[in-house]
Amino acid sequence: MTQTKEDDMSARPRWVLGVASVASLMVALDMLVVTTALPAIRAHLGASIAQLEWTVNAYTLSFAVLLMTGAALGDRLGRRRMFAAGLGLFSLASAACALAPNVGLLIAARAVQGAGAALVMPLGLTLIGAAFAPEERARALGIFSGVTGLAVLGGPVLGGAITQGIAWQWIFWVNVPIGLLTIPVVFARVSESFGPRRAPDPLGLTLVSLAAFGIVWGLVRGNAAGWGSREVAGALTAGLVLAVGFVGWERRTAAPMLPTALFRSRPFSAGNAAVFFLFGALSGAVFFMAQFLQTAQHHGPFDAGIRLLPWTATLFVVAPLTGSRIGRVGERPFAVAGLLLQAAGMGWIALIAGPDVAYARLIAPLVMAGAGVSMALPAIQTAVLGAVAPSDLGQASGTFNTVRQLGGVFGIAVLVAVFSGSGGYASPQLFSDGFTAAIAVSAGLSLLGALAGLGLPAAAAQPESVPVPTRREIATSIE
Repeated sequence: MTQTKEDDMSARPRWVLGVASVASLMVALDMLVVTTALPAIRAHLGASIAQLEWTVNAYTLSFAVLLMTGAALGDRLGRRRMFAAGLGLFSLASAACALAPNVGLLIAARAVQGAGAALVMPLGLTLIGAAFAPEERARALGIFSGVTGLAVLGGPVLGGAITQGIAWQWIFWVNVPIGLLTIPVVFARVSESFGPRRAPDPLGLTLVSLAAFGIVWGLVRGNAAGWGSREVAGALTAGLVLAVGFVGWERRTAAPMLPTALFRSRPFSAGNAAVFFLFGALSGAVFFMAQFLQTAQHHGPFDAGIRLLPWTATLFVVAPLTGSRIGRVGERPFAVAGLLLQAAGMGWIALIAGPDVAYARLIAPLVMAGAGVSMALPAIQTAVLGAVAPSDLGQASGTFNTVRQLGGVFGIAVLVAVFSGSGGYASPQLFSDGFTAAIAVSAGLSLLGALAGLGLPAAAAQPESVPVPTRREIATSIE
């Protein structure tokens, strides 16, 4: 009897790792499976380019602005309890996405999905940290990151296969049984834990949410309403004013959701700026690439997903190699070189893309751009987390992920604005015209990221307070 109980207790961390990995894989997949389904959603629901943009951005925006709130709620109310609540909310919102009769309700349900994801993703990491002893934690986090990283490789392919083989609604239906079946396992196998009970920051959350919404709304509506219109100028102005107000409030409040003191560190500031532009370029390119393969080149959703594999598969080769060498070379060379590679790959695609371009000509620039992302992201993440004290790692990680997601929202909004000004959906050639202009801007955002990356350390710091194995695991993570 005693042996059985001991076996159960020794297995408990493995259960925590399993449920956290499955849940986080589901959440991460939903950022990417939609990309290959966008043309089908546009055709079925009659969505405009701006509405398609919001089907992606509504999820990413709510996920980004609620990430740190989700972690704080877990610390205060119980991490297991709020992790399960996030799974339930995500599953119900997924069903609402599948049942949405129009694009407006789909966008609303996607925003609720993002709120559920903001509970699941940070609390999954925290539960793993609480369940594993320090000497085992690095390996557990490496497994977690590897499983979740499969979303990068499998997201477009899985989304295309489901859309082409069944219907686009099933990219959301598959979440429902997975999420609901995982919840009882969480309560049965995961121990409850609490963290420091930080005071909530509702004003900060409101300010940053409204600021991001105002800026994105202005960028989305710019071409349709006119860049000089009261609507667009008012939205952009309000967004910028609220952003300044958010920074001012975070500097004054005793319990900020985004600790501005961390930005006094040059590596921390430079790394966050670099990842903002990195994900702006990447997310905007992902939004359009699968559509280009389907709309301009007439490939099916599954074929489009397969053709994106040279871009995404580099993660599993380049990221681990980068992570193992950062300690010897330093973060700056990998970050800057990676962003320059992404810029070169996107620029190359912009130069050759057209309705009749042979797919074989796209492989080399896709590999180049993918290798660049896989090289830059681990280096930037290592620099950012290595620049703070161990006691600040939680808030630093939350800030980094928030900035990363907001960069993705910004990038999609900017590239859609450029696309709408140069092309459209009326013909393959017109789509290709808008696509090449948008991808050229993606290359430009990558160059801005490379400039920001020059502020990272030239040689890797090795502070005694941060165990090297843990940083190596972090460096290989695409999360």
